[in-house]
Amino acid sequence: MKRSIHTEVVHQNKKDTESIRSKATPIFQTSVFQFKTLEDLEGHYEGDGSYLYTRNGNPNTDELGQAIAKLEGAEDGVATSSGISAILAGILAVVQNGDHILAAEDLYGGTYHLLGHELKNFGIQVTFADFTEIESLQSHVHSNTKLIYSESITNPFLRVEKIAELVNFAKKNELMTMIDNTFATPILLNPIELGVDLVAHSATKYIGGHSDVSAGVLVGRKELVDKARQKVVGLGSNLSPFEAWLTMRGSKTMALRVEKQAANAKELANALVESELVEKVYYPQNELPKGNGAIVTVTLQQKVNMSVFFSALDWIKIVPSLAGVETTVSYPIATSHRALPKEAKEKLGITQHVVRISVGIEELFDIVQQFTKAIEQAAGKSV
Repeated sequence: MKRSIHTEVVHQNKKDTESIRSKATPIFQTSVFQFKTLEDLEGHYEGDGSYLYTRNGNPNTDELGQAIAKLEGAEDGVATSSGISAILAGILAVVQNGDHILAAEDLYGGTYHLLGHELKNFGIQVTFADFTEIESLQSHVHSNTKLIYSESITNPFLRVEKIAELVNFAKKNELMTMIDNTFATPILLNPIELGVDLVAHSATKYIGGHSDVSAGVLVGRKELVDKARQKVVGLGSNLSPFEAWLTMRGSKTMALRVEKQAANAKELANALVESELVEKVYYPQNELPKGNGAIVTVTLQQKVNMSVFFSALDWIKIVPSLAGVETTVSYPIATSHRALPKEAKEKLGITQHVVRISVGIEELFDIVQQFTKAIEQAAGKSV
């Protein structure tokens, strides 16, 4: 039947892609998926694996979730719109109104806000505690405690969590465990292998790796990830197909990037320890067998003018995040941990002279030289 030009322009022939064998996964940039018959549609709800609506699932987001799950040694994974949404989905898969979470006190500021403020609206209680001595946590476990939450390498002072001890403590108290593994990445550490129930990543950071996408991934036991996936769908915190595709593309070079960045970070930390203008260097030397991450945090001496220091960094940019291939710096007191209560910042040691360095893949000599020059210039030394 001949159709009007107005109808024809809308329903032009769609390319049949079933016989096309693309080396790279295509981007399924669609909000909905079509069905040939009502029986096909019903098949989706009966679990035949077909796709319905991108908020419910998409080949690109599924590929990312399953890829990171495999790298972490987990049964399943789900991709989300950000690291915080991955954390929230994981928490809501375990706890509900009236339950209690025991969390490390030295967390990323955004996570601290989520746990300490936003979860109150869900009727979820949270206690922040010092995790340096695991057995001391017993006094914080209540009858309604369901989950222990921490980071594999904490932000910004890079304390390496005693995950095996934490898991043993949790099992003794019949609690679930959840770890944010963003700083360590699946390349350097796999908390699932140590018995952790759920692992979250801000895939914006090292998994994507190029500062051009916002994404999160949650992995763990299938029954928990299934519950988390329901929360992602119900709360609308799904990742878009294009961002999933970008993140997946970036993940393919993660091992090369992280190994180079971690090697550079170790040597930068060693160099900064020698500076009389650096009060303290935070870097977890020799604590993780595969490498200790690509973040170095420093507290500069009081004589260092912070405004001059940041201005003198030249090609090293000031950013509020981390983990791109370029070396960057952030200012925790003004960005990542800005929202922490004053008392919490003081207890943790987050002062005006703390700088978090995200080490990139550049030539090590250039990185060390630039930081040395900026620090000395900011202290009034001629360079």
